[in-house]
Amino acid sequence: MQGIKESQKLELQIIATGMHLSPEFGLTYKSIEEDGFTINKKIEMLLSSDTSVSISKSTGLGIIGFADAFEDLKPHYILLLGDRYELLASSCAAMFSKIPIIHLHGGETTEGAFDEAIRHSITKMSHLHFVAAEQYKQRVIQLGEDPSRVFNVGGLGIDSILKLDLLSKTELESILNFRFGSKNFLITFHPVTLEENTSEKQIDNLFAALDQFPDAHCIFTMPNSDSDSRIIFDKIIQYTQKRENSKVFTSMGQLRYLSTLKIVDAVIGNSSSGIIEAPTFKTPTVNIGDRQTGRLKAESIIDCLPETASIVSAIRKIFTAEFQSSLRSIQNPYGEGGASISIVETLEKLNPHPTLKKKFYDL
Repeated sequence: MQGIKESQKLELQIIATGMHLSPEFGLTYKSIEEDGFTINKKIEMLLSSDTSVSISKSTGLGIIGFADAFEDLKPHYILLLGDRYELLASSCAAMFSKIPIIHLHGGETTEGAFDEAIRHSITKMSHLHFVAAEQYKQRVIQLGEDPSRVFNVGGLGIDSILKLDLLSKTELESILNFRFGSKNFLITFHPVTLEENTSEKQIDNLFAALDQFPDAHCIFTMPNSDSDSRIIFDKIIQYTQKRENSKVFTSMGQLRYLSTLKIVDAVIGNSSSGIIEAPTFKTPTVNIGDRQTGRLKAESIIDCLPETASIVSAIRKIFTAEFQSSLRSIQNPYGEGGASISIVETLEKLNPHPTLKKKFYDL
């Protein structure tokens, strides 16, 4: 398949944890198995709460679970993508277990979420870095990492787009049991975790903005298991129950999600997918608030405040002739694919027993 390379030298072990094991979030570990992968360990760490205390306790449970898993599996390397607290638990356990960490998508900034601090912390615990853009490579080096260990390979999400045989609109309507209209929105809104108690007001402002487009057909996906996510979860259910031509999915799965992303008129919310993947389809993004502030953004992305009038203005801009014309020349700053091949080829050349000691690289 395009964008994918199967290695004859590397053996993959998978640990599933967090939302993947939660009925509330769709038991998505089953999707991993349905894709033909074997899950070697399952680590229960997610508490059924969205408070800061529960997130801290979940992270602690994760460290315990990963420590046991690493002792049993004895991997040569740990491969982590991103910046969630589940990965912080994994990286802490790997560091104490003296297992080298390979980190994907480091060097990025998201100033509205505590993912920002987690991402840079994982960078300092990691020994090899695969980043999504040159600016991110320079930032990882700025954090003191040896340039010879930092590789700009582009965004991995683009590889997912290239390798999948995406569904047609008719196929998608049948599978989703959803009818697309003349205007269609894909909406994902997460808590801005470095703000205090703003989730309810911001999601209500988003709903009020959507009410200005009553003819739009709306597909919602649920937020992550972050602090203050429950109120968003509950309000989306209430909103979709009363709005015609709307539907909510706890998890759409990669094929259905990316197929929808290609078809809709716009992505609305504050998900990284609207920043990294949507520009490849030349699908516009209305990026709300500060959660993604600091990321590289294509010209197809319209930033707005988490206020009703600002969101409405951004949505209306999408449908202007000038903006629609500009979409034809959009370039995705996260590349054109091939990241996974580059990563595999680099990993195949690694010594399976590298030195764990790192020198701080001074600029």
